[in-house]
Amino acid sequence: MSRVVRAVHDSPQHRLQLIADPQRFRLLSELACSDHRVNELSRLLGEPQNLVSYHLRELRDAGLVSSRRSSSDGRDSYYRVDLERCAEVLATAGTGLDPGLQLSPAPPRLPPDNGRISRVLFLCTGNSARSQMAEALLERLSEHAIRADSAGSHPKPLHPNAVRVMARRDIDLSRQRSKHLDSFAGTHFDQVITLCDKVREVCPEFPGQPITAHWSIPDPAAAAPTDEGAYPAFEAVAADIELRVRRLIARISAT
Repeated sequence: MSRVVRAVHDSPQHRLQLIADPQRFRLLSELACSDHRVNELSRLLGEPQNLVSYHLRELRDAGLVSSRRSSSDGRDSYYRVDLERCAEVLATAGTGLDPGLQLSPAPPRLPPDNGRISRVLFLCTGNSARSQMAEALLERLSEHAIRADSAGSHPKPLHPNAVRVMARRDIDLSRQRSKHLDSFAGTHFDQVITLCDKVREVCPEFPGQPITAHWSIPDPAAAAPTDEGAYPAFEAVAADIELRVRRLIARISAT
């Protein structure tokens, strides 16, 4: 690829054209709510899988989506959208027209007096790290306006590194205990979010037909430790979950 062609391909105008395409915009809209496999996106859009794969490849080359191998079935990959990159493309295009067109997100509108507006359940396999961090972050960042719970299909003791990375965020997980997802059978939730590819395959149905979503997040406990007992994988997962939780709060508040 020549320098001129590469510059055009990497330009804000080119990335804006990618987003503006109706099929790609629909793909990004679906991925904004949940991570998906190609066959699921094909079914949601009602389009052939090879066409969906083509659009995903274009979006991935532009850095607007990424993929990771499923921890449940290595033959599958989950796609996720980089909403921050999409926002950057839109903002850059606006300021390219006029510097005064700087976009800034509106703050979430949370109810006064800590009135609850939603109840969310996070699920993973062990309920020892990912789902516990998501539960704590949603409660803290929503100022307890959203009630969060978590559970696992095969509960394990809380991982000490999950406690450590949350402590850096002034959140104390040390008194939390792992729970089996059966303990919430019959409980009404507004949303049920799986954070583990394996538990997504065995997630039971909950009453009231809650909104379901999947965040394909790797198990930080599977990563090898580095020197001095530091676990960068836990910090990376905590940062990823925090980013997704902030988006979730904004979506719930908007509705």
